[in-house]
Order: sequence, then C-alpha cells, then structure tokens
Amino acid sequence: MTTTHHLPAGKAAAGPYALDVSPESAGWGYSSLRVLELPAGGLHPFDTGDSEWIVLPLSGSCTVAADGETFHLAGRESVFSGVSDFAYVPRDAHVSLSSPGGGRFALTGARCTERLPARYGPASGVPVELRGTGNCSRQVNNFGAAGVFACDKLIAVEVITPGGNWSSFPPHKHDEHRPGEESELEEIYYFEFADHEGTPGLGYQRVSPSGHGRGTDVLAEVRGGDAVLIPDGWHGPSMAVPGHDMYYLNVMAGPGAERSWLICDHPGHAWIRDTWPDQPVDPRLPRYTAPSSQ
Repeated sequence: MTTTHHLPAGKAAAGPYALDVSPESAGWGYSSLRVLELPAGGLHPFDTGDSEWIVLPLSGSCTVAADGETFHLAGRESVFSGVSDFAYVPRDAHVSLSSPGGGRFALTGARCTERLPARYGPASGVPVELRGTGNCSRQVNNFGAAGVFACDKLIAVEVITPGGNWSSFPPHKHDEHRPGEESELEEIYYFEFADHEGTPGLGYQRVSPSGHGRGTDVLAEVRGGDAVLIPDGWHGPSMAVPGHDMYYLNVMAGPGAERSWLICDHPGHAWIRDTWPDQPVDPRLPRYTAPSSQ
C-alpha cells in the first residue's frame, strides 16, 4: 500500500499554512486545500491565481475582502458545534483574510476557467443531509455541493460521522468520465476528531484500486489535521472509533465540462444500501442543523 497519499498533520505544512495541498504537490490537475491558522488580530493576504476558492471557518470568525466586496463570517466554535457561513472568491483576485479573535480556516480550491463574482454563503442556506442509517449513519453539510452553490469546478462538503459508525460506505469511486453515470473527480479528505475527556480521537480511511487511474491503495490511521489524497480508486469506508465523532472536509474537482458529483458504488458492497430502509437513522444525528434565516 502507498503512504504518499496519507499526509499526517504537519507533513504538508508550508509557509503560513498548517496544510497546503496544491495540484502541483498532489500530482494532479485541479483540487486544492489549505488550512490557515491565524492568531488573534491575524491578517493573511493571498492571490487566488488560476483557482477559485471558498473560505470556510473551521473555528473562529473572520473577514474576507476581495474584488471590492467585504464579507464578515460569523464562523463557529468548532466543526462539531454548528454549520458555518463562508465566502467564495474567484480566480485572478487578491484576497485579504483577517480575524480579530483568531481561528482556523479552510481554503478549498479548484483550478478553473470561468471567473464568477465574489459572494457570501449564509449558514442558513446550507442543506444538512442525513445519509445512511444504522451504523452507516452520517451527516453531510452540503455548503459547496453541485446544485447548491455555484462554482465553476469546485465541489466541497463536510461530513460528520458519530463515533463507532462507518461513512463513505458502500465504497464508491468517481475516476472515470461516463456521461450520466460517473464524474471524474480528484478528492481530498481533511480530518478532525472530537476529544473525549482530553483524549484525542482517531479513525481509519481505506482507498482500494478500482482498475482505473494510478491504482491508489491506502489503509491509514487518521488523526486530527491529517489529509488523504484520492486521485482514483474505491474510497471508503471512513471509520470513526467508538467514543469519538469524526469530521472530514471533502474537496473535489475534475476536468469534466459539467460540474457534477456522479459516483459508482463498489459492486460487491452496493447491496448495503438496500438495508437502510429497514433501520433507523442514528439518534445522535443530526449533530446540529443549519440556523434559521430569520
């Protein structure tokens, strides 16, 4: 199994970023993710270059200025405490990100060609989906999903998996372009875990070869701040150990003309979906819902 696709916390740090995954560092064409940690009163300017970006608070609040627009993001205490608002900034822009109280912020990016306007995404507009049932139950915050928020190439969502549950299951892939059936998308998983009485959480991530692409093969123990790169292959399950809820941020982009998330389930495990209607959703979910717009 390869280890190059598992990036333990700190391994891909660069400059001001605790995590910096670019198309160049990942060896692919489109998807990017940066995690920025700012102290109280911190300021971070950056140029978007040939990529579009969504600035998503993981903890704390911030102000994002770009293209003559200024967006104040209320953010949240942590990824386990609530849905966050966010800001979209286009390619070929200069951005200033500041945080009076400090915090941790994800910059989810994708190389693109179209230049869309800078925009604010309210937390109240984020669809919160419960996916699966039983021990496959998980919560998906579809803030940057295709069909939810307009981007050129970028797709980004958050997933919360209660301790002891399996998500990204059945294993699925999106490494071929098959019109109407499957999208070709590179994907990044970024992980955080809920502590229990000061003990950090952990989980496990599996990626297995699909017969297409590079034959990516990963079985990784993942902890807070880790990332896993998925250029191809069946990905899943993502397993949260009992007692520790798991969060992951998914960032996807690819070469398709249509921005869509079309997946193919592993033929040996697809039957598990047929069992879901016979089981209740895990009562621990939703962990939270989007706030009212009122």
